[in-house]
Amino acid sequence: MRWITRVATVTVALATVSAAAAAQDVTRRSANRAEADRMPPIPADKLTAAQQAAITEFKAARSVEISGPFVPLLRSPEAMTRTRALGDYMRYRSALPPRLSEFVILLTARQWTQNYEWNAHAPIAREAGLSSEIIAAIAEGRRPTRMAADEEVLYTLHDELHRTHAVADATYARAVAAFGEQGVVDALGITGYYTLLAMVMNTARTPMPAGATAALAPLPK
Repeated sequence: MRWITRVATVTVALATVSAAAAAQDVTRRSANRAEADRMPPIPADKLTAAQQAAITEFKAARSVEISGPFVPLLRSPEAMTRTRALGDYMRYRSALPPRLSEFVILLTARQWTQNYEWNAHAPIAREAGLSSEIIAAIAEGRRPTRMAADEEVLYTLHDELHRTHAVADATYARAVAAFGEQGVVDALGITGYYTLLAMVMNTARTPMPAGATAALAPLPK
């Protein structure tokens, strides 16, 4: 009878291993499906006249082909055009200097764990003068230490608004004193613009450029 018991034990163990392997395979296939681009580039022969016009206008304004969030946004060509126009100001001509606007962009990318956005802007932020230590802290979800005074004011404004969905009088007063009312509105506009792009890409599962490595891990819930 012992050999029957041993055979039964081995059979159960093999079945457990097989079930676990099958479950892992299902999980792996599900993960692969989850990573698939839901809104890939639209073939040229499938573009509508409105989409073709939106691409032409985009290339005239930015001197580059559409990529990243503008690929899924093209499904709504007027929304893409108006979003691009907002970005023309928020990214390139806001009241904040590049070091601070890129700081806000990285905070927003971190908020949404948006690796395409992060991959595009971390090098720009570094080149604009944001320190590597601050960039690393943001990537890890930590409040950076040794921030410049204007960076600390901006971080507090951004953090408080996201945590509480409001801004305290003291925080607002410090922000206006540092950046003026236009600077505060532009900081919020940059946050809103890059939040829109992040939501679009997270929904569409827009892939990172070929060869790029994701720097942001999901934050603890």
